[in-house]
Amino acid sequence: MIAARTFKDRTVALFGLGGSGLATARALEAGGARLVAFDDNPKSVEAAAAEGIPTCDLHDLDWTAVEALVLSPGVPLTHPKPHWAADLAIAAGVPVIGDIEIFQRERDAGTPRAPFVAITGTNGKSTTTALVAHCLRAAGRDTQLGGNIGVAVLTLEPPGPDRFYVVECSSYQIDLAPSISPTVGILLNLTPDHLDRHGTMENYAAIKARLLQEAGTAVIGVDDDYCAGIADWHESEGNVVVRISKERALSDGVFFADGEVRVATGGTVAARFPLAGIGSLRGRHNGQNAAAAVATLLALGLDHDEVLAGLRSFPGLAHRMEEVGRQGRVLFVNDSKATNADAAAPALGSFERIHWIAGGLPKEGGIASLEPLFPRIAKAYLIGEAAPAFAAALGERIPYEISGTLDVAVEDAARDAARTGEEEVVLLSPACASFDQFRNFEVRGDTFRQLVAALPATELSAKG
Repeated sequence: MIAARTFKDRTVALFGLGGSGLATARALEAGGARLVAFDDNPKSVEAAAAEGIPTCDLHDLDWTAVEALVLSPGVPLTHPKPHWAADLAIAAGVPVIGDIEIFQRERDAGTPRAPFVAITGTNGKSTTTALVAHCLRAAGRDTQLGGNIGVAVLTLEPPGPDRFYVVECSSYQIDLAPSISPTVGILLNLTPDHLDRHGTMENYAAIKARLLQEAGTAVIGVDDDYCAGIADWHESEGNVVVRISKERALSDGVFFADGEVRVATGGTVAARFPLAGIGSLRGRHNGQNAAAAVATLLALGLDHDEVLAGLRSFPGLAHRMEEVGRQGRVLFVNDSKATNADAAAPALGSFERIHWIAGGLPKEGGIASLEPLFPRIAKAYLIGEAAPAFAAALGERIPYEISGTLDVAVEDAARDAARTGEEEVVLLSPACASFDQFRNFEVRGDTFRQLVAALPATELSAKG
């Protein structure tokens, strides 16, 4: 745990007692803050009080004595309207911050030179975060991984001068971290997302860009207009900018082309990092993630061989194009995290002959946007509530069967894929939510993995 000593003997209000909220409350308590915590859910308040966290209704608080309100990232700060706790704090002139801000203050107070990598973007954050951390660890660096990837940042080990922090940051967390100043800040891409919480695309982009304002090095994807403009602005301010691209060659920057990441300076390619054969980094979208990692790792002082070894040994993330195993020439891939059509597109675009397991609780728009990728589908195996609608979308162009449940789909897809004797892929990339048959996408993916493991003569993939 990182004890929040910068708030010692200061009164701090905290709202939101979910996982990250509880972790923050414990860090504040450990650091000696005078804490008062609350949540709109009475059961959460009871649970916090039961473990000794001081609680009270923040409506009854004397806000003139409060140093800061720590807001959990899931609680609205501005849109669609500020939460009542934020309203009370703002009216009293009390700063509203989050756990990333507390981490930043602790780093600044104790070991300001501790290497800190912060990653954001609409897509690819988690893979890039995991990849950077993996490469650092593989190169022997003491590395802590946390943030929006699922590990509350204040549960990590305390900062040290040679301890690297790799932290995924959502737009909500950045909005609550006005002092954030990473050694390397990464902005991968920007597409419309979370506009219900940020109001407009321009506001969303501005919040994401805030991650880079005080970064020592800004690594910025330039394949969309918003990010390209942000890169130009930072460069005009004299900041260190490394542009990355998965779409085109750059004369200065890091880009993905022809299956490798290339580092260019003055129009000359100075270094190459082949990705061929790295299943966890398959596809152009992972080319961008790898380019961001390469740019970051080189900026942190790793050499070419250290970076390449890390890329080659990256096991990938569970449920994101995860290679589960093989049955002869048939590869089984778990992409259960693909809960809508846009999320399924990268996996469908990464393989040539796909036995596609799709369906579940349908999302708006169905799979119409995936039509350009239909020629890659050898056959579809449809499950869940979406099966009839997906069958109608596939029509007579693509062979399909309505399997109904995942166990039937895996059995049928494995049977058909094995018949050809060619390199085939059985891909679970549902383009749907899981809630009609599974508690969440993780359970769906775990079930797929178990079903594949139960198939005869299946060789499971090793995970690092």
